[in-house]
Amino acid sequence: MRSVHVSRASLRRLGMIFAAAITAAVTALASTGCVPGPGKPPPPGSPTSGNITWWGWTPTDAAVAKQYIAAFNKEYPNIHVTFRLVSIDSWDAALRPALASSSGPDVFDMEPGQRVERFKGFTEDLTPLAEDALGPAWKDKLAEIGVKGLTYDGKLTALSVGQTYAGSVWINPDLFAKYHLQPPRTMAEWKKVCKVFRSHDQGCFVQGAAGAGFNQDTLQAIADSIQPGIWTKASKGEVKWTHPVIIRTLQTWKDLFDSGIMQPGAIGYQQYPDANNDFLSGKYAMVMMGTWYMINSTRTGMQSSLSAAGVADPQPFAMQPIPFPRVDGSHHPSALFGDADYGLSVNIRSEHRAAAKTFVRWMTTSEQGQHAVADSLLDLPSLRSIQPDFDKITMVDDRQVPWIKSLVKQTSTVTEPRMSLVNQDVSTAMQASASAVATGQSTPQEAAQTLQQAAEAAAAVQR
Repeated sequence: MRSVHVSRASLRRLGMIFAAAITAAVTALASTGCVPGPGKPPPPGSPTSGNITWWGWTPTDAAVAKQYIAAFNKEYPNIHVTFRLVSIDSWDAALRPALASSSGPDVFDMEPGQRVERFKGFTEDLTPLAEDALGPAWKDKLAEIGVKGLTYDGKLTALSVGQTYAGSVWINPDLFAKYHLQPPRTMAEWKKVCKVFRSHDQGCFVQGAAGAGFNQDTLQAIADSIQPGIWTKASKGEVKWTHPVIIRTLQTWKDLFDSGIMQPGAIGYQQYPDANNDFLSGKYAMVMMGTWYMINSTRTGMQSSLSAAGVADPQPFAMQPIPFPRVDGSHHPSALFGDADYGLSVNIRSEHRAAAKTFVRWMTTSEQGQHAVADSLLDLPSLRSIQPDFDKITMVDDRQVPWIKSLVKQTSTVTEPRMSLVNQDVSTAMQASASAVATGQSTPQEAAQTLQQAAEAAAAVQR
């Protein structure tokens, strides 16, 4: 890719954009610290009957949510649960006014990180529920990252349904076999693979680089390939974002675009639906996705995804997870990082809190509920004692069973978080920096400085 000349005036303008982004993000962070008091909660209602609403951005396949609810109703037939799917892009705008009113959901999804800060004032503390369901040692029975990521100042704002882990790349092995290629293990191999795919007019790798979350996954995977744990240390403030490894990470990010690994126009792509649909339709052979993509290994999950992607003649294929290719010169194995995919919160203003808690308790702490979660292969269950039962899961192809089992096994040793440490200000600056580096509007050094300024501004607000 041809290098881009950037004038001093352009850099000044970019600096103004970054400054505005930081200011806006810090203002947002400050504003989330004070949530209007909900007043005296209404009576909780019955724990065994009632009509409750559950709002979520996931499960994105409503059929999965219906499966969970149907299993729940086998034990609690008098609690009617209505699931409403809300786009993640519209989530905050839809949820905040609903919670501030008397017509909000009884149960709603909660994501670790900035949304815990933003919505904590609208949630019941679920610590007593967890203790009642699992006993005094309840924390030992649940995945640690799920508890930590959903706790704020000692308040358990939600109970994790399950965990997801990022840091993996998913490939279409049939396309690799068609062109006699092996999955790349290093950046150098990745470039060669993409060159071969392009020579056959076949897309190589696709990413929705318009979204901060998935860009962060790629950046963290690169950073951990160079020095494991460095991204988490920067997120905690233990090292600066101007650390040489972070700068090299941004240089490698830039190289993904310059070398042709990233698809043309990636900065204008969303991961969902754009990149997801292009991978499922066979336009591209690789995509950056995490364990939530395991559901596409099941026949029903894959068929549903192909249909949602608008594939004209849907033909399920056996997608395969592979480690993120190592940065050249690195000998560190690819690592995964993760958080609770989502937790379930109970609206403190709900008139059906008791029934809502019954549903949340069943989904997050009961063996029956967690088996339903595990066997969907959408999330890894929060309850440590539960694992997917592959004898009950119909896969697209039997080849996938060892692939998925291996991925699940890798998650058991994960210690690095994914989103839970990144606040709104750093997330905003991260996306601005990633886009600016990719398009040549900023150097990696300048982008790293922007991230550090954002982190320092956030720390000043929190003090």
